[in-house]
Amino acid sequence: MELKIISWNVNGIRSATTKGLDDFIKSENADILCFQEIKAGESDIPSVLRNEGYNLFVNSAEKKGYSGTMIMSKIKPLKFQKGIESSDDSEGRVEVLEFEKFYLLNIYFPNSKPMLERLNYKIEFDNELLNYLNSLKKNKGVIVCGDFNVAHKNIDIAQPQNNINHAGFTEQERQWMDELLSSGYIDTFRYLNGEKIKYSWWSNFAGARNRNIGWRIDYFIVDSSLKENIKSADILDKVKGSDHAPIELTLSI
Repeated sequence: MELKIISWNVNGIRSATTKGLDDFIKSENADILCFQEIKAGESDIPSVLRNEGYNLFVNSAEKKGYSGTMIMSKIKPLKFQKGIESSDDSEGRVEVLEFEKFYLLNIYFPNSKPMLERLNYKIEFDNELLNYLNSLKKNKGVIVCGDFNVAHKNIDIAQPQNNINHAGFTEQERQWMDELLSSGYIDTFRYLNGEKIKYSWWSNFAGARNRNIGWRIDYFIVDSSLKENIKSADILDKVKGSDHAPIELTLSI
């Protein structure tokens, strides 16, 4: 069985719906769709997205119009969990679905902010998450997707020299990605596409998207037990509707 999963920071689920999100969902026909930064409560999810073919899982932030995550899955999970166990998730950043053969985590990682005022918070979040992933993968395969808010290597950002120690490209954030991947996890896009340059986010300023001055900050990460299951991984950078592009992973499960 092939499993197609899409992840997308939609920068507002209601806004994205007015820009054709429903048509995108229908045309892609993915088994699972993971959305970040939905900026909506569960009761605010547009009715057009309450598709009979999908089970809907929402983790909203307590603060209205902020953060939040949502999953649409054709496959009913064994369990749905909001947040990392025993951890505060008032910003609605983490969803965990447990399936028969794997765990799927949909995550909207914190942004360290322009003055790096949330960098310590982000690194604490990152470290706690890695510990949690390591505990999960003792049981079965682990798939992690979402907006990681970090460009890992120079190849993942159009202007690396201009962004050294800027939010999303600090030494601490990049080192955490190093640690993640050295702990038995695979960046699926890099694994299959080598040095190919594609970006998943563009600033709204100075025509950055038209000029392709972007960052690759959205990822599908899997643990090494699923390495042979990876069939395709791509960034759908022609799809509009958000300042991020959707990313796609196909696995044999």
